[in-house]
Amino acid sequence: VQLVESGGGSVQAGGSLRLSCVGSGFTYSRFCMGWYRQYPGKHREGVAAIYGGGGRPWYDNSVKGRFTISQDSASNTVYLQMNGLQAEDSAIYYCAAGIWDRDRWSCNDLRYWGQGTQVTVS
Repeated sequence: VQLVESGGGSVQAGGSLRLSCVGSGFTYSRFCMGWYRQYPGKHREGVAAIYGGGGRPWYDNSVKGRFTISQDSASNTVYLQMNGLQAEDSAIYYCAAGIWDRDRWSCNDLRYWGQGTQVTVS
């Protein structure tokens, strides 16, 4: 199993970035895909997630209206479009594959992780 992120970088406040994550080695449609971020010295926190089989995504309140998660199941790729970036969005962003919890409408039991990509907003 492999998850490979790309698209991180440095941007000025108010700018945009688009992250991509390509998965391989697992049945994409049976998993959910999520984006998580980690600040120095902190635990990873969820940003957005979507079920590989489709459906309404989940967003953390801090990014609602600014970030959009989408996917291309044909290429096992999940995206995170980040608009209106703020300094507090600066973190390492990871994608992960897990099991969709329909009761909590979230991506849990995270089994696979990418290597992470740095996002810096100044």
